[in-house]
Amino acid sequence: MVDQQLAAESAHTQTSRKRKLRVWEVTALSVGFMGPVMAMALNGIGVAGLVGKSVPFTFLLAFIGTLLVGYGFIRLTGYFSHAGSVYALAGATIGPRAGFFGGFALLGTYLFFAACILGATGVFFQAWADEFGGALANIPWILIALVVSALVVVLNVRESRIVTRVLLVIGALGVAAMLVLAIVIFAKVGSGTGPVEGATIDWSTFLPGNATAVGILTASVFAFLSWAGFESGASLGEETENPRRVIPKALLGAIVVAGLLYTFMMFAQTIGFGTDADGVAAFAGSNSTLTQLSTMYISREYAMLIAFVAFVVAFASVLSSTAAAARLIYALARDGFGPKRLGVANPKTGVPVAAVFTTIVLALLLAGGIAVFGGSAFDAYYWYATIATLCMVVAYGMTSVGVIVYIFRAKGNRIPRWEAIMPVLGLIYLAFVYAIQVIGQEAPYTYFPWIAGAWCIIGFIIILARPQLAKRIGGRLSVEDLD
Repeated sequence: MVDQQLAAESAHTQTSRKRKLRVWEVTALSVGFMGPVMAMALNGIGVAGLVGKSVPFTFLLAFIGTLLVGYGFIRLTGYFSHAGSVYALAGATIGPRAGFFGGFALLGTYLFFAACILGATGVFFQAWADEFGGALANIPWILIALVVSALVVVLNVRESRIVTRVLLVIGALGVAAMLVLAIVIFAKVGSGTGPVEGATIDWSTFLPGNATAVGILTASVFAFLSWAGFESGASLGEETENPRRVIPKALLGAIVVAGLLYTFMMFAQTIGFGTDADGVAAFAGSNSTLTQLSTMYISREYAMLIAFVAFVVAFASVLSSTAAAARLIYALARDGFGPKRLGVANPKTGVPVAAVFTTIVLALLLAGGIAVFGGSAFDAYYWYATIATLCMVVAYGMTSVGVIVYIFRAKGNRIPRWEAIMPVLGLIYLAFVYAIQVIGQEAPYTYFPWIAGAWCIIGFIIILARPQLAKRIGGRLSVEDLD
């Protein structure tokens, strides 16, 4: 009787949610979550301080680490399609309790990232407004976050195809603006007409140079954060055309496209500042590398354009992170965790509207909590980014364990056993990422592992308190997602 009910609910779900999205649209969600312009404006700064001119080499290393971590998602989404991402992948391979635990950790990642990027919209808007002066420069950052949240709701309650196309347009504009800057840098440095005396196209930046192994590995953690959210496209598994073929291609595409773009842009930035001691110091001491290099190599007006593009990209990242979080909340509520209304999708668009509103409200409350106690937009960005990263490592780790279990235990498994080395290496890399976020930090960052840990422990307590929830999850996963 239970199986018949689950099968009927599954059939209703599959017919009511339209599978429309294609590879490039799902890839747009993942790339939109990552926010390439934000990553390239901020994430190379800490890396340069640790490895000197070997920033491109470090990003290549992080690229490899991300591929190892992404292996579990790419492989498992070829067999399972679900709005819950880690929730379903770990649940269908390790077991329903592990699935719920991983999904709950990922939910924390998405919510804290959404709050973090709301802070980033305030940072970039204020940077852009400061160039104009006047009343715009005095607008409180939390009001900017509120306006952004309202616009995100308007877009996210529409069809997923509309959201992904908006993300694609914004992402393309951001990438185009960065590539123009990079081309100008290469042209001027290559011809010897650049503003930095003695700067050359130095290919040795793709070697470790004088950087220590510990320094490079530590710096690769900061670079790895540039790929955070690459798996978010998996949350569209129930709204995608032929998901078991499309989702793996989209996730791999997002990692590879971002990896090539990041490495190219970091090479351009490194030679743009110069690879001598003064250039490295300028790189490591910058507040926003893209705007600073735009001023140096093109004009102040182009720097203002880059600042505005960064704000728009931050908006796109909020749009993407909240879309992914809403799908996860929907998946959890549909399986019995949370109000039933959150587990209902609009039959016409396939969008879980109530889950979208809930996600936006929670993210705005988190950001508003920082503002109420006098915190800045920078505080909201860096604090919540750290908490989100710690939750993310737990969630990614569950998927890596899941694919290992699947390789060795699943009946009829078609994945060669030798491939297990990749998720094992991915787990080692994730453990290092977590350690770097904990060891040697100062307050308030010493508190954040406890906050992330408390969030994950809440998920564990829910499992113990509601064992029937795990049983229901297992029944639904077996009906909806297994081959």
